[in-house]
Amino acid sequence: MKGLMVQVSRSLGRAAPLLRRSIHSGTRPASTATLTRKAERPVTSEDIYTREEKYGAHNYSPLPVALERGKGIYVWDVVGNRYYDFLSAYSAVNQGHCHPKIIAALTEQASRLTLTSRAFYNDVLGAYAEFITSMFGYDKVLPMNTGVEGGETACKLARKWAYSVKGVPRNKAKIIFAKGNFWGRTMAAISSSTDPSSYEGFGPYMPGFELVPYNDIPALETAFQDKNVAAFMVEPIQGEAGVVVPDAGYLTKVRELCTKYNVLWIADEVQTGLARTGRRLAVDHEGVRPDIVILGKALSGGVYPVSAVLCDDDVMLTIKPGEHGSTYGGNPIACRVAIAALEVGVKVVLFF
Repeated sequence: MKGLMVQVSRSLGRAAPLLRRSIHSGTRPASTATLTRKAERPVTSEDIYTREEKYGAHNYSPLPVALERGKGIYVWDVVGNRYYDFLSAYSAVNQGHCHPKIIAALTEQASRLTLTSRAFYNDVLGAYAEFITSMFGYDKVLPMNTGVEGGETACKLARKWAYSVKGVPRNKAKIIFAKGNFWGRTMAAISSSTDPSSYEGFGPYMPGFELVPYNDIPALETAFQDKNVAAFMVEPIQGEAGVVVPDAGYLTKVRELCTKYNVLWIADEVQTGLARTGRRLAVDHEGVRPDIVILGKALSGGVYPVSAVLCDDDVMLTIKPGEHGSTYGGNPIACRVAIAALEVGVKVVLFF
C-alpha cells in the first residue's frame, strides 16, 4: 500500500505543472482537448430538424429554418444567416427580440422570487394590477398565462355574469363568436372554430357557443334577439383567418348593439393589441370600449407566458375565490416582466 501511494504521489507530481498550465490558461490538458476536438462538430440545421422530428410531437410543420438568436427586429439561424423577423412570433415580440429592459426585469426578479402560487400575496402582483388597470382604464385584472387561457377566463366571466346579473336561466347562457375566429386549441376554443384542422376528430364539442359571419351587423343583431346571449367575443381584426379587417364603423356598431341588448362585448386583443396596429388596442381606432379585454403575447415582450383579462367590477367580481385561477397566473416574474413590457411600449411610443 505504501509503495502504491508513493507511485501515485510521483505521478501527481509529474502532472502538476501541466495541470497548473491548464488551469491558468483556462484550457484542458492537451490530450483531452484533442479528443474533444475530434469528437465535436458544428450542429447543422438538419441535425436540429431530425432531433425535433424524432423526439417531439408532430403538431406543427415548421419552416426549414433553425433559429438560435434574436435581437430587435432580427433573428439568426445556426449557420449564421440573419433574417428580418416579419412574423414576430405571431405578434408576441412587438417590442423586439430580447429587449434589454424586459430581459433585465426578468433576470432581476428571477434572482429574488419566482413563484408563490396565489395561496400567498407577493410584492409584485398588486403593483402590476394597479399599473395595467390604470393604463387601460378598467377596475380589475385577472392574470393568466396564455392567450387561450385568457379566452377561457373571459367565457367563464361572461357565463357567470349572465346567471348572476342578467338573469339567464341556469346552464342556458350562450356566447356568440364570429366565423373565422381563432383564439387557441383548447376544447372551448375549437368548439367555436370554423377551421376543420382545429376541430375535426376532437368532438363532442362544448355547448352554448354560436356563430355569426364576421363583419355582419344585421346577423349579429338577429343573434342578439335570444335573451340568453351572454356575450359576443370577437377579434377587432381577424388574424388566423387571413388578417381580415372589418368595415369602418363595425366595432362602433358592435358596441351599440351590445349595449342595446345587454350583452357583454369581449374584445380578443391577444394578437391585435399592444402596438400591432399602432394603438394600445385595435378597438382604439374607433374609440370604443369593450366590456372585457383579453391581452397576451406582447404583454411579456415574448420572454415569458403572460396573459390578462381586464373588466370592471360588475363583471369581475361575479367570480369568487376558488372558482377560477392558475398556479402560475400572477406570479412575480410574470408581473415584473409585464410591467417592463408595457413601459417599453409607452417609452418608445409603440402605442399611445
